[in-house]
Amino acid sequence: MTAQIDFANLELTDDPEVQNAVFLAAFNSGDGHVFDSLYLPDAISNLTGTPRTGADRTRGIVEMLAAKPKLDSVVKYAHSTADTSLIVVEFKLQLTDENGKTTQHNGICTDVLVRTAEGKWMMSIDRPVVLESIPLD
Repeated sequence: MTAQIDFANLELTDDPEVQNAVFLAAFNSGDGHVFDSLYLPDAISNLTGTPRTGADRTRGIVEMLAAKPKLDSVVKYAHSTADTSLIVVEFKLQLTDENGKTTQHNGICTDVLVRTAEGKWMMSIDRPVVLESIPLD
């Protein structure tokens, strides 16, 4: 049985496995605004290939996810304090270029989440590093 995720009210919990499932569902929805809603306004992400923050990060994520890439990830480890969480995942990201060629990018992502004053976990730093790229067609 698969849990239903309400994209209008995404909630990250203290459980890194649940956080990972929410991130995957938001990313794989193809809606960059949904995925970007998991970030603090000043969060930094190099998901698009260069470090970006604010409106620039949002634009990059929206453009990237419009191409409907597919992401899978597995939590390798997580360490948390009361208000900060470090999560490391291994990921597989499939991207299709403008010519229809698909490449799988495998790597490690280091994420830092912080708990806001309202008690909500939000992404502060998102740092995926591609270790290998494999053409699939």
